[in-house]
Amino acid sequence: MSSRKFFAMTATTALLAIGLAACGDDDSGGDSGSGESLSGSIRVDGSSTVAPLTEPVGELFNEEQPDVNVTVGTSGTGGGFEKFCAGETDISDASRVIAPEEEKLCSDGGVEYDEVAVANDALTVVVNPDNPVTCITPDQLSEIYGPDATATSWGDIEGLDAEFSEDLDIYSPGSDSGTFDYFTDAVNGEEGAQRTKDVNIVGENDNATVTGVSGSTGGIGYFGFSFFQENEDTLKALEIENPETGECVAPGEETVQSGEYAPLGRELFIYPSAEALQKPEVLEFVNFYLENVNEIAPQAGFIPLTDEQLSEAQEKVATLGGGGSEETATE
Repeated sequence: MSSRKFFAMTATTALLAIGLAACGDDDSGGDSGSGESLSGSIRVDGSSTVAPLTEPVGELFNEEQPDVNVTVGTSGTGGGFEKFCAGETDISDASRVIAPEEEKLCSDGGVEYDEVAVANDALTVVVNPDNPVTCITPDQLSEIYGPDATATSWGDIEGLDAEFSEDLDIYSPGSDSGTFDYFTDAVNGEEGAQRTKDVNIVGENDNATVTGVSGSTGGIGYFGFSFFQENEDTLKALEIENPETGECVAPGEETVQSGEYAPLGRELFIYPSAEALQKPEVLEFVNFYLENVNEIAPQAGFIPLTDEQLSEAQEKVATLGGGGSEETATE
């Protein structure tokens, strides 16, 4: 199934399942349901992992506000922040927190913002279904993906839970990807540090990883949980050994929210700018996003926010949009 078809299906399903924010309660801090007709455009760009959540939210919002055009690009988390800090977009999708050099870029550009969690994610390591390995440790992943890794076959990796000697066929996102940054930091101990030899770099095209790994017995790749759920009939997700408990843990809602799926459980974010939130259509959209995201997220393959996470996110938006007194996170 293509991502575009998946987006459309998700939006339709969510619409039928939950209705629109106009029917929501009035305690969430948003203006949804006020009956106010808005117009304009909202520019979103960034993470290809977060896009499958932002796009159906945008489609549902357009059902309520047909004169507001929401566009969602996928330049990667890093590429998205470049545009955002240059003032080219209203909101940046991100699968990691903003980096210090990006904070400076936004500061130099006079862009104020805050970091708003919208979902949780299990960064998922996928292999071919014919691969007998079921669980892998972060150290074993580093033997495959580390900057000094030399393994060329599964047989080169010590301590696997199954004998397997097929040649490795390694897939990875590009350096603009927040998933790449998060994975390399969590597994290799340094953001951006990964082997460059004998690895297929797919950029922001997660479907290339799906095609490559599903078509190669020795294939291995990684991406967000939603892409695994979309393709679980052709891929197998490896369990990850928790470094503290030694238990093999599968990716999923319960294990991510509990913190058991370590170190590859993570939050996903949108970064709205303070200037953009002064526009009523953008503030309405972000409030709509948070009011509905926990209903939409599971249908789009994402893990919902906890009540505490959701409350914190809504408070940040209220503050940045002019409804509070806390300072924005521009440092």
